[in-house]
Amino acid sequence: MGLSFHYSGRIDNPDLLSGLIDEIEDIAKVYRWKYNIYERHFPENTIGKPDYNQNIYGISFTPTNCETISVSFLSNGRMSDHPHLIFFGKTNDQVESEYLYMLSVKTQYTSAELHMLIIQLFQYLNSKYFADFKLSDEGQYWETNDETVLKANFKRYTELIEGFASAIVNYPIQSGENIESYFGRVMKLIHNKKNSGK
Repeated sequence: MGLSFHYSGRIDNPDLLSGLIDEIEDIAKVYRWKYNIYERHFPENTIGKPDYNQNIYGISFTPTNCETISVSFLSNGRMSDHPHLIFFGKTNDQVESEYLYMLSVKTQYTSAELHMLIIQLFQYLNSKYFADFKLSDEGQYWETNDETVLKANFKRYTELIEGFASAIVNYPIQSGENIESYFGRVMKLIHNKKNSGK
């Protein structure tokens, strides 16, 4: 739970990988974000293939109070990261295998301003390095470039999380109540409180 964005795509040209890494490394250094560089060069004749090796190519970085952001790829050039490779890299299930290429980052606990900066960075990277890139922003900044919309969404998510946390503390599970009934009761209380404006 918490405001996030989700993205997928591939590198447009494998020869651009080293430059992409250098640019993100420079940005991470300016903002003093931790970062990790993986392989800098793709193996020959692997881009666009359905198969991939077990290496990660690219870079990841961790902005303040934010989950780690991966701008990294498998040897076939598609975006992925090390945790996804571990969890979904060896599955034979077609639906499950698509999760290998679906990345997400929670920005809920950082600021709206930093969320905007991250989205602007992805807009820049997309124009220079990516192909078939898709990003879905729960803050709706990617889609609108509207700071007011983003801040309203940050506020809404924060209120929802705080309301849920408060309900858990103030309305504990009752003796004999199963988990489904409990969460149904808590969600009803949150909904009623939200609608009453209190």
